[in-house]
Amino acid sequence: MGQAPPAFSHASRGRLTAYDLDRFPTQTLFDRLGRAVCKAGCLPRKELYESWELARRTRRLFRGGRVVDLCGGHGLLAHIMLLLDNSSLSALVVDTEVPPSAQQVHEALIDAWPRLAGRVTFVAAPMDSVALGEDDVVVSCHACGALTDQVLSLATAARARVAVLPCCHDADTCDTGPLTGWVDAALAVDAVRALRLERQGYRVWTQVIPAAITLKNRLLIGAPRP
Repeated sequence: MGQAPPAFSHASRGRLTAYDLDRFPTQTLFDRLGRAVCKAGCLPRKELYESWELARRTRRLFRGGRVVDLCGGHGLLAHIMLLLDNSSLSALVVDTEVPPSAQQVHEALIDAWPRLAGRVTFVAAPMDSVALGEDDVVVSCHACGALTDQVLSLATAARARVAVLPCCHDADTCDTGPLTGWVDAALAVDAVRALRLERQGYRVWTQVIPAAITLKNRLLIGAPRP
């Protein structure tokens, strides 16, 4: 008997390509999205699953508003946010450098959903150069280390709704508070972030996405209290 094929890991950094199209066979929104990403042929598998899980959990809580995807890379997260809630008229994807392949992803998604045309703008600039407003929904998937703290600071300064999936926790640049005697530094950093949001007058939701996608799976969501 031959060996079984390797499991299709959702955490893989391997690119999704046309060879993976059969893995997304149905007409569900997620499978249609998967096929579009496969046709683009340039995105890591884990990026699809991370962005989907972050976006759908955020959209359960927040509707409408401009989507602002900070440290947004290819902008997949921003596109998914618009697909999940068409009442958001536009999305802004901000990163210091926009990947050359971002246009491939954008075109593949517009080909699948023509209603996205003209609604997603990419900006190559520091995130603090973009003006945010209280009607925005600010999202960021795996902004490394203290970049997540910068995302939170910019969102709270504008009293915008915010959702982040942090990664690369660095105890030298991120605040661990007094918690490292009880918990590991990464958890301490995220706990301090959640408490800081609450002190700033935000209602806070703490959630996790499946660890099979990423071990950096703590999702922090906040909205200004009335």
